[in-house]
Amino acid sequence: MILVGLRGVGKTVLLNRIRTIAEDDGFRALLIEAHENKSLPALLLPQLRQVLFSLDAMEKVSEKVKRGFRVLRSFMNGLKAKTKLGDLELELGVDPEKGTADSGDLETDLSELFVAVAEAAADRKKAVAICIDELQYLTESELSALIMALHQVAQRALPLVVVGAGLPQIVGLSGRSKSYAERLFDFPAVGPLTSADATSALQSPVQRQGVRFAEDAITEVLKMTLGYPYFLQQWGYEAWDIATGPTIELNDVEQATVRSVEALDQSFFRVRFDRLTPREKDYLRALAELGGGPQRSSDIAELFGVKVQSVAPLRNGLIHKGMIYSPAHGDIEFTVPLFGEFMLRVMPTAHFGGR
Repeated sequence: MILVGLRGVGKTVLLNRIRTIAEDDGFRALLIEAHENKSLPALLLPQLRQVLFSLDAMEKVSEKVKRGFRVLRSFMNGLKAKTKLGDLELELGVDPEKGTADSGDLETDLSELFVAVAEAAADRKKAVAICIDELQYLTESELSALIMALHQVAQRALPLVVVGAGLPQIVGLSGRSKSYAERLFDFPAVGPLTSADATSALQSPVQRQGVRFAEDAITEVLKMTLGYPYFLQQWGYEAWDIATGPTIELNDVEQATVRSVEALDQSFFRVRFDRLTPREKDYLRALAELGGGPQRSSDIAELFGVKVQSVAPLRNGLIHKGMIYSPAHGDIEFTVPLFGEFMLRVMPTAHFGGR
């Protein structure tokens, strides 16, 4: 299963909750976060080592677990020269199993490693859950290898599952990596809360403290946050601090809006903005200029006075950084809700090419 949604909808919270549920059910569960500067093998190796050690600590010697260690050593040796593993060293205390998971080809080797780890878990009557956040940062070859490995595990009905979370582009990336990905994964969409759920998210906590939001105050919060959980938290927090009586009124929320926007501009939005090059900032400012919702890539190019091909590298770089995605062919949209409004605030004037 891969949870799909924009920033601030609660994917990471859900992923952590799924990990907890898995652990409560007896799984050996691990959580990793993909990012641009570390390869998938470098993320997986220490965690899978820990899983194997936990299986090895159980009663009686297991040859399947011992083999898992050997295959893990082979995997590390085979890929070290061909990936960004750098100086990663794992103390395993075993010799590699030559000829298994040591070809240096990630797609082949990861499949053999996952099967070996899953067989070790099965021998111990346990299961393994690998939770991976920010899946969109995997390269296409890494995602392809992950999908292939899971396919091999599923074909053998072994007890290993992957639950991931990522931005909307992960769906298309999965399909391009392996055509059977849509049959292997469910892609539940995680989005803004409904009006009823957003209202409950605001009212329930304060009512337990003998306080309530006025109806017009709730309406204003929903209008400003669009129901996105992260923003509901921010507005609720500020409104709670501002209100003095047992009812949080509209004027409290209006003051909370000023504080919330300031706080988001300094943290939630700013940390993403500061990762951008000047040219990337101009591109996102152009996207904001066109208004909310999906916009045509050709319209961005027109603002710059150039052909679409000229700004394609910028577009692709911003997709890779997780700032925008393509909901349909030729369209682009922000992955961060309300980021367009932030761009208009932080760059009140903009210059696009010759305009």
